[in-house]
Amino acid sequence: MSSNEKGQNQPENEILLINNVLAIGFVGGLIASFAGIIAHYVNFMEFSPKFILTSWSNMAWIDRWLGTMMTMLVFGILSVGIALIYYGLFRKMKSTLTGVFFGAVCWVMLIFVLKPMFSDLPTFSKMSSNSILTSICISILYGLFIGYSISYDHQEYIRQKRGAENQSRS
Repeated sequence: MSSNEKGQNQPENEILLINNVLAIGFVGGLIASFAGIIAHYVNFMEFSPKFILTSWSNMAWIDRWLGTMMTMLVFGILSVGIALIYYGLFRKMKSTLTGVFFGAVCWVMLIFVLKPMFSDLPTFSKMSSNSILTSICISILYGLFIGYSISYDHQEYIRQKRGAENQSRS
């Protein structure tokens, strides 16, 4: 491979990596919010992820299927930013514990720091133990998904980059 081809492939691979991070974040947000909606539906949690919409508006459509879809879409979009934060801070970490820790930190941030923004999200002291455990588990699985996927993609990128460098030396 010539240096020109290597120079063209490397930015393309970096763009592909960032696109993967964006997709991972969006899908992670969709899955986590869907899991939260299901957990609320089967009474594992007192609150629904729809708190993100109902805290700002009390329109009737939020309680229907459109509200569910919009909730999942909003969580997906917000999750893209969270995935970019993970990518910026922890992409080089190979341990799954990093993702678990990241998910737990996301839960703590939501419940204790961002709570004033969401009036329909109950305070920690008013949550049942089922709600606490279920929401922590969903957050940890979310963090694990984001963390493992982004770290794996980054490690693949590094492996391909090294393989291209070794191939160009030959």
